[in-house]
Amino acid sequence: MKRLNRWQSMLFIAGAVLMVIGAATSLLRWDAAPWLFAVGALAYTSMQMQQSYEGRNITVRRLRRIMLFSDFLLLLTAALMFISRWPQLGGLDWLTYVNYVHNNWVVTLLIAAILQLYTTYRIDKELG
Repeated sequence: MKRLNRWQSMLFIAGAVLMVIGAATSLLRWDAAPWLFAVGALAYTSMQMQQSYEGRNITVRRLRRIMLFSDFLLLLTAALMFISRWPQLGGLDWLTYVNYVHNNWVVTLLIAAILQLYTTYRIDKELG
């Protein structure tokens, strides 16, 4: 895996911290929470995409694709947080909003977190 430089590593960690703060404060209905999570998710996913893998190990390539899918889920979580906070942004009627969107960002965040944890652990074992 390509290593990040010092600034990229700091941005990666700051993005992770902002996502945690955004998710935690969203439960408290703070208006800035989706913004914090979105900025953190953009920083985190962009730095994770900078860590490319040039090797030929098929297992690491598969795990890397799973990790990129979880990055997509993190960005989807940010969008769902905005729509959950302000339903008029999605252009949805009330019934559709309650059935399909209301606080479902928690599900996508949980799936993304589990995939991130799994792939990080497995890639470390494969490369180490």
